[in-house]
Amino acid sequence: MELRDAIMQRRSIRAFKKEPVDEKIVEEILDVARWAPSWGNTQPWNIYVLVGDALERFRRRNREAFLSGKEQIPDIEMPEDFPPDLKERYMDLGRSVLNSLHIKREDYEARRKYWADMFSFFDAPVLLIFTIKDMKVISYPMLDVGIIIGYICLLAHEKGLGTCVLANSCRFPKLLREIAHIPEDEKIVMGIGMGYPIEDSPINNFERNRTPLGQLVRWIRE
Repeated sequence: MELRDAIMQRRSIRAFKKEPVDEKIVEEILDVARWAPSWGNTQPWNIYVLVGDALERFRRRNREAFLSGKEQIPDIEMPEDFPPDLKERYMDLGRSVLNSLHIKREDYEARRKYWADMFSFFDAPVLLIFTIKDMKVISYPMLDVGIIIGYICLLAHEKGLGTCVLANSCRFPKLLREIAHIPEDEKIVMGIGMGYPIEDSPINNFERNRTPLGQLVRWIRE
């Protein structure tokens, strides 16, 4: 697959088949992705791969924690407020998702079920969890994690797999540490759900939007 095609075709998958993914395929993806650039070649990431019974336990308990209203205290503070232009993009995505599922904004129960599905990682059969060492300055290691996540998403697409970057996999770190045996001196940064997409699912086919280049790029010539 051409790199350009992978970039343009890749999308966040929110409905996965229950079909398991061969662990050798996951290893192949990670083996290539580890060549992603990082600050001074520090390669600050650790990656935990949850599959099988461990993933099912975490999926069930993560969903239950959300539905019970348990306090969410992620290791990495998550944004609550956005500047107006970013908030509009965020809201636009939310509308596209809910419209694809025919969920009306006032239908709180249906929206709550969708949120619970997010905390269940949309039934993805593989969950990758990324951590970094707890250091005084974590901003650049986190940028490095973002780079390798991008590589993994593209490499998975090349293999016919779908991915979804999932902050909701990291909102209950104590639970995740217990199941994945993640040490206290590692900060849990982000997760990726991975698996084979349900190709005809409406939530995997709504029209995606990107901001025009002219609104994002500034050429400085003088």
